[in-house]
Amino acid sequence: MVKHQPLQVYEKQVFVSFVTGIYGCRWKRYQRSQEDSSRWECAWFIILCSSFFLLLFWTYFWLVAQNDFNEFNWSVYNRSGEWRDETIPILTSTTVGFSYITFLMILALFHISLGQQMNLYWVHKIGVLATLITTISGVVTVDDIWGDEWDILLVSLQSTAPFLHLGALATVTAISWLVAGYVVRRERSNFHVMVLLIYIVILLALYLAPLTFTCPCIMDRHSLRPRPDIIGRRGAPMLAPENTMVSFNRALQHGASSLEADVTISVDGVPFLMRDRTLRRTTDVSKVFPARQYDDASFFNWTEIRSLNAGQWFLESDPYWTVETLTARDRSRIGNQTVCSLVEMLRLAARANSSALLDIRKPPPEHPRYRSWFMDTLWAVQKAGISQKRVTWTPDTDRGRVRGLQQTANEKLSVEEIRQRGITSLTLHYSKASHKDIQEYLANNVSVTVYPVNDPWLLSVLWCSGVPSVSSDAPQVLRKVPYPIWLMSQNAYNFIWITSDLVSLAVVIGIFCFQNYHVIRWRMSGMQNYNPEQIMLSAVTRRSSRDVNIMKEKLIFSELNNGLSSTEELSLYPENGYARYSDGGVSD
Repeated sequence: MVKHQPLQVYEKQVFVSFVTGIYGCRWKRYQRSQEDSSRWECAWFIILCSSFFLLLFWTYFWLVAQNDFNEFNWSVYNRSGEWRDETIPILTSTTVGFSYITFLMILALFHISLGQQMNLYWVHKIGVLATLITTISGVVTVDDIWGDEWDILLVSLQSTAPFLHLGALATVTAISWLVAGYVVRRERSNFHVMVLLIYIVILLALYLAPLTFTCPCIMDRHSLRPRPDIIGRRGAPMLAPENTMVSFNRALQHGASSLEADVTISVDGVPFLMRDRTLRRTTDVSKVFPARQYDDASFFNWTEIRSLNAGQWFLESDPYWTVETLTARDRSRIGNQTVCSLVEMLRLAARANSSALLDIRKPPPEHPRYRSWFMDTLWAVQKAGISQKRVTWTPDTDRGRVRGLQQTANEKLSVEEIRQRGITSLTLHYSKASHKDIQEYLANNVSVTVYPVNDPWLLSVLWCSGVPSVSSDAPQVLRKVPYPIWLMSQNAYNFIWITSDLVSLAVVIGIFCFQNYHVIRWRMSGMQNYNPEQIMLSAVTRRSSRDVNIMKEKLIFSELNNGLSSTEELSLYPENGYARYSDGGVSD
């Protein structure tokens, strides 16, 4: 008679140890559990999911908002009075936070897939809360100082919606493995049914989502209009100081067909180019006239304005991180730039046989030239020798006094209002120019210029919409876009859409059937009652005999530990030569 102690055989679970160790600092086997997670840990999982989706939204917003980074920095400057690139700390923190939360999210999904109890480590809980609070603060701040920028999300979907749909469909399809494992292999409850119904609703919504898409680039390629003309908005401000002669020259060198500038009238009636209300950001007025650095730029005379340096700030602040790409000759030329007059810019446009778009800022009521600003502008146009048909300006006031010049409105108007005002063109922000509006304007012979367009994806969307011209801070970037980024016929997209839906549906059904294989088999055979031991033993029938024996021995000792009578005798297949277990021990 030989007595045997219960033998426990452990398999190495390196991956499980890695997942549970990093997520919950549970590196040892005895620290882990396959019981259901507590409600507290489920709540933390919901917080983690909320942080992930909020950061996903936040990251996508900043990816598409690259088109307007200059506008964001300018908005911050108008509030703080200091020019600096605020997008760098935002992008850095967003990248770090999104990577961290995504990593924790993957670990949490592995816990669910492996049937491990979730127990988020307290350090990670602090990190998740800090990331969530920081992101919410960022959203609130952007909504306060840059609220209009949210419109770019809807505009960007005109380009990205088909690809986001495929990505979301693949993700939700993959999640079906977790849903099936959670719902099918457990005792049914109302909560499990609710989880399954929510998943089905989300899946069906994704299947039908393309019905709501409005993508101008889903069109017949033969219907594509000519490439939009590129207008150099303040020249090429990423390569040289804005509204300077070197900037306008750079814009023309990179294929701009027109030049756009901001015009201000000096106190002695000379139109000059300046975007800001003051001269602080783009000149050295704080050194030359320190007592007047906060004064309105229009209250300086032309001699004072001409004495200011308008290029050194660009080299010192490097607003677009492009100074390192400049040659020594370019830096010297930029460093000696002065404020540009309207006459100089128009003469350059006339020599290049290009047109000009002028955004004129009216002087304040107390300004000496308040009533004669348009005559000062007309005088500059005539002095420059450029054809009046090549000059377009805003605002569209004093229509009866300004004859011969083209005027455009920078606000969205109905076709009837355009006809009443006698306007033939509009200059609109891209968020105000929908695909439907653009088609209506073009059908009524109204030319549309859209601004600012700095990214290739936005140029592609507007190109497919038929926009004749766009105003850009980055003509050197748009020059490299000879064709829309993507263009697809309606039939081709319908084929991709329906095929992806069918493949997803087949994969989801296959996953649910695979997860429920044993249950389906026993139900079909009329077996209503079963236990986990039967499922486990049948699942390992293809293993080696040694593995089967070890598994059976574990089950026997489990039954003994659960309180079987000491006089009760168990035997397993004695005809196969297996050992007999009794109250006295094990007999061979």
